[in-house]
Amino acid sequence: MRVKCVICDKIEAIEDESFEAKRLRNRPIHTYMCNECKTRITKKTNARFETGNFRLFRAKSEEDDW
Repeated sequence: MRVKCVICDKIEAIEDESFEAKRLRNRPIHTYMCNECKTRITKKTNARFETGNFRLFRAKSEEDDW
């Protein structure tokens, strides 16, 4: 399966039977990002997180005592 990275527009080939290919076929909301873009974003996010000025807003989970 040929896929295109959303950030750098690089076209790559992935296995047709892989989990990622199945996810992209069945759920169009999911997008593909190449490994170079993933690692670059991860490094920059971690560097911003270590400065202390970066806040990650996560959904508050409500605990049920049921």
